[in-house]
Amino acid sequence: MKRGTRLVHSARPPYADGRRPVNPPLVRASTVDFESMAAMSAAQHPGIEGAQSFTYGVRGTPTTFALETLITELENGDGTKLYSSGLEAIAAVLLAFLRPGDHLLVVDTVYSPVRQLLERFLRERGVHFDFYSPRESDLSRLIKPATRMIYTETPGSVTMELQDIAAIAETARRHGDILVACDNTWASGFCYRPLDHGADLSIVAGTKYLGGHSDVLMGSVTASGNAFETLHETSVLLGLAVSTDDAALVLRGARTLHIRYPAHARRALAVAEWLADREEVAAVHYPPLPESPDHALWASRFDGAAGLFSVELTTAWQDRVSAFVDGLSLFGRGASWGGFESLALPCSLKGNRSVDDWSGRGPLVRLQIGLEDAEDLIADLAQALDGARG
Repeated sequence: MKRGTRLVHSARPPYADGRRPVNPPLVRASTVDFESMAAMSAAQHPGIEGAQSFTYGVRGTPTTFALETLITELENGDGTKLYSSGLEAIAAVLLAFLRPGDHLLVVDTVYSPVRQLLERFLRERGVHFDFYSPRESDLSRLIKPATRMIYTETPGSVTMELQDIAAIAETARRHGDILVACDNTWASGFCYRPLDHGADLSIVAGTKYLGGHSDVLMGSVTASGNAFETLHETSVLLGLAVSTDDAALVLRGARTLHIRYPAHARRALAVAEWLADREEVAAVHYPPLPESPDHALWASRFDGAAGLFSVELTTAWQDRVSAFVDGLSLFGRGASWGGFESLALPCSLKGNRSVDDWSGRGPLVRLQIGLEDAEDLIADLAQALDGARG
């Protein structure tokens, strides 16, 4: 079936007496009352077999299991675990698979809070790590005997460089038991599935496109093979759980992902093409643009695009960027993205790059293109640029 059909029909409850609700029931539960000790014992399965056994609220409810099932189908994985945010999902992956003495390779474009997690938490606990450029052509030279994981993003935060996950996974396999984890939030399992290209773990901030309405926080990790069992066991040990109500909101949002996601992309491409011709703009970082250095990789690996990209203004705009963003009326000023509303956020790479040097370049503004009409968004950007020019 096509993705849209699967999103609509996946994880729906079975018929009972010829009837069923369209949505899975909203089950709020901490305690599950069993008819007998025998029934309780029969429901309690260890490891992966018990991943979706309704025995205690912290281990999930039928509502959270439904969302896990839908995301697993979307990502073509063997199982999914839910977390209260995208960052918690990332932390769960690092804690599940890394031990003192292990070495981690991390793409230099990584989401900035991950740097803080590495520097302020994992380093103190004996996990070693190095950053690599997203333009690195040979990761083999950076792999060490203790390398346990390669952590990637595609595209990278803010500057939008793509990673060839298939090539990275092939390199990891050549060097032994090295896991590949990929932050797949930009594609959200819709236009790209890292597990299909050899990754072991796909991480998504469901806060963004899966939820789609800027009203819920959620993270997910979908795993293949034995990686899911390790992820599940760690999540249970740490007591990581999500609200049933939040899962229901994300499940509701995900049902229309196939309608919303391409709509974001169409508007984003129109805005990006317009910005690329403005004299104030040094570059637009968006892989679907033909002039993007990653356009060929995007065209060969992805079958769509998100509505998120960054615009790099010329160096003359270093002191005008705040005035430009403040002058926007249809773009909100706030963190996150993937909702129905457009957002603009100045982004500094100072302290957020270890390998590639971005000093001396113009200011970056990350744009989340929502579901407003593209012509209205372009008009808003034009008046803000003209107003900030003075």
